[in-house]
Amino acid sequence: MGKPDTDRTLGLGIDAGGTETRWALSDPAGEIVAEGTVAGLSALQMAKPAGREQVHATFSRLATDVLEAGAPLRICAGLTGFGGDGNVLVDWLSTLLGVRLDAITLCNDIEVAYLDAFEPGQGYLVYAGTGSIAAYIDEQGEFHRAGGRGVTLDDAGGGFWIAREAMRRIWRLEDETPGAWQESPMALAVFDHVGGSDWSYSRNFIYTQERGEIGKLALAVAMSAGADPAARHILLQAGRELARLGLALVTRFGARPLVLSGRAAELHPLVFEAMRAELPPGLNLQKRTAKPHHAAARMAARPRN
Repeated sequence: MGKPDTDRTLGLGIDAGGTETRWALSDPAGEIVAEGTVAGLSALQMAKPAGREQVHATFSRLATDVLEAGAPLRICAGLTGFGGDGNVLVDWLSTLLGVRLDAITLCNDIEVAYLDAFEPGQGYLVYAGTGSIAAYIDEQGEFHRAGGRGVTLDDAGGGFWIAREAMRRIWRLEDETPGAWQESPMALAVFDHVGGSDWSYSRNFIYTQERGEIGKLALAVAMSAGADPAARHILLQAGRELARLGLALVTRFGARPLVLSGRAAELHPLVFEAMRAELPPGLNLQKRTAKPHHAAARMAARPRN
């Protein structure tokens, strides 16, 4: 990497999710001058000492990478699981990046993702990453949601849910017909991902890995969809679940365009196709690749009055 950018006022945008944390630096004109990724994190990790250590380590890695590219003046960070209590997180970012406390804004990651897709009041965002949520920010700036309750409770249609559904199907069939996995392309792909076909591999993967790592197992499900009806069924059901989230907001606030984004939304065309089929024909639905870290960076770099 070349010399750090010291000639421009830069804003740092952070999009922290369960799978990875993306960052970007923007100048006031909106040009992205640098970007990168570090490990995923969740604000929910702050509830336990080990989790706090992991978050601090991830922020430290991020700060090292960012400062090699340029020194930000302001920061806008969207974090999954963020509920409003961010004093410790703000202190860490301030110390690690040399940014004033009052120049750091924290919010939920989905708020930043929404503003990457729409201006307030324009439409609804259905975001399928490790988890799933539908979001609407109205003209007054108030945030409304459907879903996004966490992978333990729901988050149907997201990567973790897809992975869990695959595991559930595989092991239920093994209960009934031991060895059936050998004839299942999905089971073969899943067991290859977790390290083996013995239950101990699946157990260790599901119960010891972070939720973002578990969500990555959805890639194996998507890869086997062409050869395995069970994988196709899971992906189709994921699309239907995401449609349900969007329709919840349509019912509450009226018809507006919908955008589907997030890594789980891009796993396989079946997800979008099933969502489209579940929605009313006249409802505008588009899929787009989300870059909320760019939106956050541009918000941080925007000149303030």
